[in-house]
Amino acid sequence: MKKTPIILSICSLVVAAAALVLNFIPKHGTESTCEEKTEKSENTEGIAFFNLDEVIAGYQMAIDLQQSFEKKARGIDEDVTRRRTKLENEDKDLAEKLNKGLITRSVAEVKYNDLQKKVADFQQFGQQKQNELAEEQQVILNNIANSIMEYVTKFNATRNYSLILSTQGGLLSQPVVCGGEGLNITTELIEGLNAEYSASKSKK
Repeated sequence: MKKTPIILSICSLVVAAAALVLNFIPKHGTESTCEEKTEKSENTEGIAFFNLDEVIAGYQMAIDLQQSFEKKARGIDEDVTRRRTKLENEDKDLAEKLNKGLITRSVAEVKYNDLQKKVADFQQFGQQKQNELAEEQQVILNNIANSIMEYVTKFNATRNYSLILSTQGGLLSQPVVCGGEGLNITTELIEGLNAEYSASKSKK
């Protein structure tokens, strides 16, 4: 019997998790693109804006969800790595026994067929876990977006802005490239969201 190489084609989920994990939590310290910041003053325009990157980065619920997700992703990666290592060791052990003449070729063929099935099951398991992580990440994003949207709605019930814009950083923040500090409600939203989140946790 000619040995068929066993190729464990699925990569460790640490790569998948790294690709999935939580690019939705940006870093702190987004700077204004305005060369000269307008002095903070009373907003009489009926318009306000907030930086979504900064809100998410400072929102404790988003931070907690990120940490929980990363912990789960690490656990899955460790499980996948353990399973892959076990299969690799089985493959190596079987090859050594066959090369040393410790088992017949007919027995080796049966064992290799069994190992191929284990590899297929492992690949299916890995894909399933990747899908689970992707789905959970989307649920987290949806929950964060919904929470921010609900709070902005409540926030504006007492402020009565005609228009609230959401802007994000990058090479050039969009859609608000430059706006007076009196129009920027980012800090107020972060403080309000965290206060509301803290209160909800204390009730549990």
